[in-house]
Amino acid sequence: MGCATVTTIGAATALHAVRWLSASCALIGLAACMSSARLPEAAASRHDASPAVAVSPPGPSRATAPPPTARADFRRERPSAQARQLADWVAATGDHGAGEFAIVDKKGARLYLFDAAARLRGASPILIGSAVGDDSVPGIGTRPIAQVKPFERTTPAGRFVAERGRNTNGERVIWVDYDNAVSMHRVRATVKAERRLQRLATPTVADNRISYGCINVPAAFYDRYIDAGFAQQRAIVYVLPEVHAMHQVFGLTPAALLATSTARSAGGLRGPPFAQVTRLPEPRLGLQ
Repeated sequence: MGCATVTTIGAATALHAVRWLSASCALIGLAACMSSARLPEAAASRHDASPAVAVSPPGPSRATAPPPTARADFRRERPSAQARQLADWVAATGDHGAGEFAIVDKKGARLYLFDAAARLRGASPILIGSAVGDDSVPGIGTRPIAQVKPFERTTPAGRFVAERGRNTNGERVIWVDYDNAVSMHRVRATVKAERRLQRLATPTVADNRISYGCINVPAAFYDRYIDAGFAQQRAIVYVLPEVHAMHQVFGLTPAALLATSTARSAGGLRGPPFAQVTRLPEPRLGLQ
């Protein structure tokens, strides 16, 4: 072969290599362009993705969280467990109807007066029925005092709508149970042998049982806290039991007393509903 032939073949081979290289570059460029076209989309996806956030364990929702439990304010007093339970129940449920209320603790021989917000207004020792018991004898309100036997001289337990009134002596009293002649009034020292004033002054409660069933209050306390305005519009008097269980007297279960925030749905206290006092009851003889 001559030099011209070799040169011709070499040129053809070089030309074929150049074409192959150009085609490869074109394919690589196309691939690069296609990859570049997708990069913004991928970058946008990475940019739009929400960052990881630490999530706290779910807690109770505001709608289902139990409301704060209201409690009665006894100030510096140290009430019995029964008095505390009932006062807290009243405060949490509003059973007193947004009026004043009183709690008579027979076991402790003590009276607690609360305002409408369940804040203690005053507390005092009291005298109660000489006989132990939570029920009034049927018909006792119609008997003369002389016919009331010693074992019948009980202060009834329960929930009572208080009424301002007078007894047959013209004395202003708070009727607790008008039909059974049970009232709250100033202590009377008409019978010296009973030593009612001295009994109120002692620190013990064993000698505070002397009345025929009425709740005797020191005169100064009565004038300041009771006669001055208690039950002027409406008020409830709760007399705690000393023989019966709380649920027997008030219709409350132990669970309702402990869980005051749900006590209303668990059952209410037995007793008459609140009503505006539009009349004063007729004067009558009380049990003293």
